[in-house]
Amino acid sequence: MGDGRLDTGKIGCTPQTLNEWVKKAERDSGKPGLTSDMAAKLKALERENRELRQANESCARRARYFAQAELDRRTQA
Repeated sequence: MGDGRLDTGKIGCTPQTLNEWVKKAERDSGKPGLTSDMAAKLKALERENRELRQANESCARRARYFAQAELDRRTQA
């Protein structure tokens, strides 16, 4: 194509995919936005945060269960 556009069919991707690649390359080269490394770190931290919240909730449920069991034991004694 002589108009400066790439034929995305020839390189085996959609125009949207090519646009995402260009934006990613621009961010990685210093333009505003998260770099690939920072995006990966953010994703890992979000996953860790989610897992810690789930573990915390699980501990809280167990603590409530055992606290209630202790109260029940004391009232039956």
